[in-house]
Amino acid sequence: MIHEIRTYHLKPGNLERYIEIVQPVIEQRVELSHLIGYFHTEIGPLNRVIHIWQYEDVKERDAIRAKADEIPGWPPATGELIEKMHSEIYVPAPFLPDLDITRNIGPLFELRAYTYPPGAIPSVIDAWSTRIEKRMELSQPVGIWYSEFGQLNRWLHMWAYESLEHRKEARQSFGSIGWPPPSSSKPIEQENILLSALPFSPVQ
Repeated sequence: MIHEIRTYHLKPGNLERYIEIVQPVIEQRVELSHLIGYFHTEIGPLNRVIHIWQYEDVKERDAIRAKADEIPGWPPATGELIEKMHSEIYVPAPFLPDLDITRNIGPLFELRAYTYPPGAIPSVIDAWSTRIEKRMELSQPVGIWYSEFGQLNRWLHMWAYESLEHRKEARQSFGSIGWPPPSSSKPIEQENILLSALPFSPVQ
């Protein structure tokens, strides 16, 4: 299984218009493949939308995207609203249990992106697998991934919170569960953004 994470940089002031254009056609598109979530940034780099799609492999992705071109109005006519876009392919972490695609676990979402030295991801997977159940007691993940195509040696994890206060309380409890897990590899770069779900996101 792979997840395609697409990031669009909107021109300022165009989020509402973007939603108006995408919402009428998204339902037909999700009949072809699972939409994990559709978000926009609240804190961090602004005017970005991030959508996450699930496929069995790259071959299925290519076939579905070709079929999606047959949907009237797809892709949505949002080109004039977008300054730039990029897409990356990630693989879900093997230790995660099956997660329901439709969940009310927000409404605040934090996406954290770590870059590791080459060859470090297997040790990160091993370390996280020993503590993930305890971590999920504090808040639910939308997903945890490592990069396959795009920027290499990347580790992404997205967590849902009921509020900023809930996020603060969860992070204050990290010490009691030994989080983050000790690992032989340390990230060389870390980033985070806070997001809200768009109205048609399966995860809210």
